[in-house]
Amino acid sequence: MAEKKHKWNVNDLPDLSGRTAVITGANSGLGLAATDALARAGAHVVLAVRDTERGRAAAAKVPGSTEVCRLDLADLSSVREFADGWDRPLDLLINNAGVMMLPERRTADGFEMQFGTNHLGHFALTNLLLPHVTDRVVTVSSGLHRGGDGVIHFDDVNLRGTYTPTRAYAQSKLANLLFVLELQRRLTEAGSRVRALAAHPGYAATNLQSHHANPLARLGMGLGNRLFAQDDRAGTLPTLYAATQDLPGASYVGPDGLGEMRGAPTLVGRSRAASDPAAARRLWTLSEEMTGVEWPLGARAL
Repeated sequence: MAEKKHKWNVNDLPDLSGRTAVITGANSGLGLAATDALARAGAHVVLAVRDTERGRAAAAKVPGSTEVCRLDLADLSSVREFADGWDRPLDLLINNAGVMMLPERRTADGFEMQFGTNHLGHFALTNLLLPHVTDRVVTVSSGLHRGGDGVIHFDDVNLRGTYTPTRAYAQSKLANLLFVLELQRRLTEAGSRVRALAAHPGYAATNLQSHHANPLARLGMGLGNRLFAQDDRAGTLPTLYAATQDLPGASYVGPDGLGEMRGAPTLVGRSRAASDPAAARRLWTLSEEMTGVEWPLGARAL
């Protein structure tokens, strides 16, 4: 009988002693599961969270070295405050936090909430912290980047008058992948050893699904969570794999099961729109204009 192939799991994490990681949205769900795993492997993990009281309660459950810092990705002044307070090397930045399929809302800066939080907040945070980053940036996207209209609405990314929860979420997750693509191009051009990677959890049961704008959709997602979804510890494996394994820059990691819904982490594909370098550059320029945060590593990449 053929020997069963080993499936990568949390026990395969390397020793991370002496390394520092920042995880956004680390007080629950996938972020907390990643925090727990990295801290158990020896890393010092900074929980970057909007609610520090909840963050401290979460950190108290994690064995190992942690600290809690306030970060509201829906408010660029909070993003700048967090980055201005960072004064040490940062091995790993995990852009994990996100909101999903909300009723139409705006960030403190007037951006559509899902695009503003999931993409623009992380875009600004990454660029402001990048001079400190020594190893890699991992951004959590979603298989739903293929959904919605499958494009970035460059004429109006805030979707005024055309908003639907699904369209906005899909656009924000597509933006995550285009951001990683252009970030890696710029890092390579700058001669940096830092790598940018993306991951998605498959179908993981988290509290994100409980905020859907449609009550019937919330009910359906809740049922799906109980019957079909993998738990948050399994859902965070692609992120952990991207964060610690020797992978090429701009790699995208997801589950290896049917439809990438569940399973062990592996390299996965992305939509044609998510692989478009021209769209990635255009999105970067637009994101700089919207946030006022520019590429920090030397001259502007062409």
